[in-house]
Amino acid sequence: MTNEIKIGETIQDFRLRDQKRDEVHLYDLKGKKVLLSFHPLAWTKVCAEQMKSLEENHELFTELNTVAFGISVDSIPSKKAWAKELGITHIRLLSDFWPHGEVAKAYGIFKEKEGVSERANIIIDEDQKVIFFKKYPGHELPDIKEIIEVLKK
Repeated sequence: MTNEIKIGETIQDFRLRDQKRDEVHLYDLKGKKVLLSFHPLAWTKVCAEQMKSLEENHELFTELNTVAFGISVDSIPSKKAWAKELGITHIRLLSDFWPHGEVAKAYGIFKEKEGVSERANIIIDEDQKVIFFKKYPGHELPDIKEIIEVLKK
């Protein structure tokens, strides 16, 4: 496992596909803030609530010049079905499936024993610098209000 990311450092770039198989290249988003909301697994209660909270705040994220993503090690077909089940139409759910957990490993939040990422939120600024990083216990829903406050700064 790589060391955890640190506030102030430039985040490592990645390319992942979303639930529609469209590629997301992180560094293409320079000039916008980005919220990377990692969740251990799709189809679980807390992860579903975490992703629904992103969807519910989509317009506010847009107003705050922010692009929000949900990320887990689930496959693209799983992400697609889960997004449909949850009614997610705006937020892109990224698949860190193969190489398995590569992005989570690069950011130091992959749990080798379980084969999933930790629950974590990472916010990067318009220049790809980390301005917020927080891990949460698996059973805890991240506080979206805290995230919004950081984005408003």
